[in-house]
Amino acid sequence: MDMLLMFLPAQTRRLVTLGKQIIARLDTTDERKAAVEYGIEMLKDGRVTVGEWAKFGSKLGVLKGPK
Repeated sequence: MDMLLMFLPAQTRRLVTLGKQIIARLDTTDERKAAVEYGIEMLKDGRVTVGEWAKFGSKLGVLKGPK
């Protein structure tokens, strides 16, 4: 995948790298899958509500306290 990234514009490359790093911080494959699926679903209509952002943040572990 990293080889394909070099063909993307720099800004898009950085966004993909950021997404990969965020998803990699999740503990299990199931957590990663759920977060990615919800993120895709959340963006389908082109709008994101505050509630959707909160739910997405929760799936990403943003709302969890330190370990």
